[in-house]
Amino acid sequence: MQNYHEEEILGKAYDSRLMRRLLTYIAPYKKYVVISFFLLLVVSALKLIGPYLSKIAIDNYILKGDYVGLRKIAALYLAMLVLQFIVRYAQTYLMQLTGQLANYDMRMELFSHLQKHNLGFFDKNPVGRLMTRVTSDVQVLNELYSSGVVSIFGDVFTLVGIVIAMLSINWRLALITFVSIPFLIIVTSIFRRKVRNSYRDIRLKLARINSFLQEHINGMKVIQLFTKEPVVFKKYDNINVSLKNTIIKAVFYYAVFFPVIELIGAVSLALIVFYGGRSILAGALTFGVLVSFIQYAEMFFSPIRDLSEKYNILQSAMASSERIFKLLDKEPSIINPPQAVKLERIRGEVEFRNVWFAYKDEDYVLEDVSFHIKPGEKIAIVGATGAGKTSIINLLFRFYEFQKGDICIDGYDIRKLDIMSLRRNMSLVLQDVFIFSGTIADNISLGENFSSEEIERAAKLVNADKFISRLKGGYDSILEEGGANISVGEKQLLSFARALAFKPSVLVLDEATSSVDTETEILIQDALRKMLRGRTALVIAHRLSTIRDADRIIVMHHGKVREVGTHPQLIKQGGIYYRLYQLQYKNEEKNFEKERIDRES
Repeated sequence: MQNYHEEEILGKAYDSRLMRRLLTYIAPYKKYVVISFFLLLVVSALKLIGPYLSKIAIDNYILKGDYVGLRKIAALYLAMLVLQFIVRYAQTYLMQLTGQLANYDMRMELFSHLQKHNLGFFDKNPVGRLMTRVTSDVQVLNELYSSGVVSIFGDVFTLVGIVIAMLSINWRLALITFVSIPFLIIVTSIFRRKVRNSYRDIRLKLARINSFLQEHINGMKVIQLFTKEPVVFKKYDNINVSLKNTIIKAVFYYAVFFPVIELIGAVSLALIVFYGGRSILAGALTFGVLVSFIQYAEMFFSPIRDLSEKYNILQSAMASSERIFKLLDKEPSIINPPQAVKLERIRGEVEFRNVWFAYKDEDYVLEDVSFHIKPGEKIAIVGATGAGKTSIINLLFRFYEFQKGDICIDGYDIRKLDIMSLRRNMSLVLQDVFIFSGTIADNISLGENFSSEEIERAAKLVNADKFISRLKGGYDSILEEGGANISVGEKQLLSFARALAFKPSVLVLDEATSSVDTETEILIQDALRKMLRGRTALVIAHRLSTIRDADRIIVMHHGKVREVGTHPQLIKQGGIYYRLYQLQYKNEEKNFEKERIDRES
């Protein structure tokens, strides 16, 4: 049964609908295709001239001892080869260029499309599979564009030209050559069917191995922590062996097919030599005709082999394009509505009205959630794991779509707002900070056109400049992938600087200080007092030091709002918050008081 990481088996041998859609990507470069097609016809015509020149050279000059004429025909033959080289070079360059341009456009379209999807889409599609779409599948189409679309016509034209030339020279010898065609059709049909199934298996297992690698390389820390390297290696070995065996099976089909084609060609050539030689001895055929016919016969099998290879390229492209277009046709579940409202700057009023939300079907994680946050208020949300705290944040940023109710920003339904303008007015700081490879300045600005002064001001405000100044390159220091060369606390400080640099009206902290040490948290608390001024703040945290000063605390339990009030009010009620306080916060409050006394002293 297919699971989360499996590839579906798709693809017909040929689908006209998919082919028409594929051709739209080379439509902008049709002038290159037209020129390339014309050049390919020229190359095919030049190929047909060679054997005919051999016939003339033998019958008219070599056998008659005419060395002057032989030199002329040799010079003509050489000129024909040089011209064929030049034309072939130009044709190949143009088609390769067309293929790369079409691939570039497709990769850009795919990545742009991926960016439009909400987080629910990425929950259901592993990164390894998506990477296969943008890389391997697109690369397969490059072969179709650069070696398949136009070259097929060239092979057909060459084959037709050879048949006409052979029939015009000697129709009896031509018929002997054509005797091999039924055998070629049978062998090619069997080969295509076997290779098609084999190719599908290869694509399936290649995507599986990509997904496995992506997941387990990302989880290498856990694998090494629990010493599961042998177990994971065995799993990888099984997948790798399966892929290897499938590829070997495909190689076997190729290893049988091409020698069989060569054998059929050799038998056909032997019959031509036998019949042609007997005709020469009988005076019914010239030696030059036989030589040229042998050359045409050898050329006759070349486009047949090429067409079989083009068929493999074609069916590979069909399977890859079907997967690519299936991804492109998957519409984002959250899109901007017609005439979406763009807010340049929001005041920060947030309201949830009777909101219901489920990640799947009707398994609701939020039930009838309602609360109102005034501009500039600091609101904390607490609750046990699975209470729905993070889901509230996901809905506020429109990472997911809720099923019932309304969520409003400054009185506007967020479903009627432009998504980018909504998110640009809010910043989110998560517990697990994502750091991109690049400089510290790049990780703060994320490509935004901030001045160095703005970047440094944001870093100083959250006290991140203290560790940045200790680095050799300062703000130009290069961070490794995932920020592997800085500490967890330093990553968190960078995420605060990143959030502040965009000057949000609403600041959301989702367990943002739970992974930092006491010293770093003191720096962050100092920064929070500054950065929350004049901003609406929504804080999800377990640490009492982060939420006790909130204007109000919302207590979530099993997806519902159970209690709302200030810290003293909720403690006095003796309800869910009080029990959470007793279980989680009592010791922390002692530490908080101790830290406060230490700071004051």
